Amino acid sequence: MLDSPSSDRLKQRLAIISTRLPGLPRRSATEPRDFRTFQSVSEMNQDFSPRDTVQLRCLIINPSQQGVKMTLRKTLCILTAGALLLPVCLTVHAIAAQAPQTATPALPPPGTYKIDPDHSFAFFSAWHHVVGRVRGRFDKVNGTITVSQDPAACAVDIAIDTATINTQVAERDEDLRGPDFFDVKKFPAMIYRGRGIHPVSGVSPKSAWVMDGSLTIRDITRVVPLTFTFPGLVVQYPGSPNNPPGKPGRPAFHASAALRRGDFGMTRDNLMELGVPPAPGPDVAIEIDVEAEATPKPQ
Repeated sequence: MLDSPSSDRLKQRLAIISTRLPGLPRRSATEPRDFRTFQSVSEMNQDFSPRDTVQLRCLIINPSQQGVKMTLRKTLCILTAGALLLPVCLTVHAIAAQAPQTATPALPPPGTYKIDPDHSFAFFSAWHHVVGRVRGRFDKVNGTITVSQDPAACAVDIAIDTATINTQVAERDEDLRGPDFFDVKKFPAMIYRGRGIHPVSGVSPKSAWVMDGSLTIRDITRVVPLTFTFPGLVVQYPGSPNNPPGKPGRPAFHASAALRRGDFGMTRDNLMELGVPPAPGPDVAIEIDVEAEATPKPQ
């Protein structure tokens, strides 16, 4: 394909072009230059026939000179590597740009807060024959929450009146108050106490705190992590009888936890409900919403 007179003329013209590329073998300075150079690609295209253009591409892709081969190979390697790395770099940049910036979760002003039982609620959801759930609540929650600028000094002391359990079925509630479950005559309250909190991210709707406190039910104590958020302070507005202007704001908290009732001796009925195979894991979920009032500082 490169043996025609036009291809010979093409080789000569490529030779002078090749002398202008770094790394390519140069023509001898004593060799006659009986041909002209081109100032642009369009000028060269006007002088070459379509067949010459095809031959030009073929000659560059399959050159006979070793130096040309090496230079083209290096160029192709660089271009290929760049083409492969560009999407990777763009992807990494996009992921970094979209990654949420983890910030320390908010807390109310430091102080000791007394839980307001009229605006605090403790709900639970327990497995029923594995595939179903029974939901209920405890109607009486009391305690204190201590907030400090030092997370290690934050503390919680909460008591829930077990006799106030309510699942909207009187017969079931009486059974739950009995000796097989909460045994409220002997153990009238379940207690949660903890000291020290640490932030955790990835909890909806935003970053949250976790306290590795101890839960006591039926005189049995187990460590139960409590995850909570601080949505904010109750808005103060003129004319409010419960929170008039000038009174410290009332913080609100939302908390959640999970446990196995079998850990607290509640093992009657279907054992598969107790978090054992084939259904391992916690079988009771707890949700707590509280509002609290700042206690006066000692004089």
